[in-house]
Amino acid sequence: MKLKRILYIILGCAGVGLGAVGAVLPLLPAFPFLLLAAFCFAKSSEKLHRWFTGTKLYKNNLESYVKGQGMTWKTKIRIMVTVTVLMTVGFIMMHAVPVGRIVLTGVWLFHILYFVFGVKTFKPPVRPSGE
Repeated sequence: MKLKRILYIILGCAGVGLGAVGAVLPLLPAFPFLLLAAFCFAKSSEKLHRWFTGTKLYKNNLESYVKGQGMTWKTKIRIMVTVTVLMTVGFIMMHAVPVGRIVLTGVWLFHILYFVFGVKTFKPPVRPSGE
């Protein structure tokens, strides 16, 4: 059981690291890595889970989704554009593999439909101009 816990902690830390990089770099999506980190920390350590859910990285990218509120359009569009760019690169590289292109197109369509229709959209609270 201890090995499983250590594995979750290592995966969680890797998720936080990649998620932090993804929050800064436009080509790397932060969302899936942060979701991985939240899951792994919840399974491995209450202390790490509390720490992670208190970080600005979590609050800005994942908190509203985990609470069931959904995502802002800005977040959804950022994720969809990133995945589209990455999948386009794969699509181009698979010029000799038509079945691969068909599968990639299906995955891309599912991804777009999921974020447009499957994930709730919410408007972030408006901050007063004095803050």
